Amino acid sequence: MTGSRQSAPTPQPTGLTVHSKSRVLDVSFDDGANFSLPFELLRVCSPSAEVRGHGPGQEVLQLGKREVGITALDPVGNYAVQPTFSDGHNTGLYSWELLYKLGAQQEQVWRTYLERLHAAGFPGDSGREPGAALPAAPAAGHGCGHKH
Repeated sequence: MTGSRQSAPTPQPTGLTVHSKSRVLDVSFDDGANFSLPFELLRVCSPSAEVRGHGPGQEVLQLGKREVGITALDPVGNYAVQPTFSDGHNTGLYSWELLYKLGAQQEQVWRTYLERLHAAGFPGDSGREPGAALPAAPAAGHGCGHKH
């Protein structure tokens, strides 16, 4: 069908500024929205398979990313950027749509992340500290989660 629209176009970025000292990525969009995205938030919400897994329920809780930095931010076509984080992670492609969503929903994204840390056994936000490790799970059957 010509002339029909399924959804509004994704706002396009007009500015990206990496602030290494404060560990924040400022993103401005052509609709007037401006977001300051902490590197930690970007890292724990990476769209990579390493973080999100290959399907529902396979997400990997990221720990100890409070002090993570961005050492490079490379463009990917006209639709995304690919950061390289100081912990070596560099496989997530952050589309303009994802950056906008993370900015617009930042409060809820942080809350969900902190709730996941709490559910994993971390009091407060202690799982955000560098060197954090998942609490040892009680030994029961096989440790890989599959039935053998």
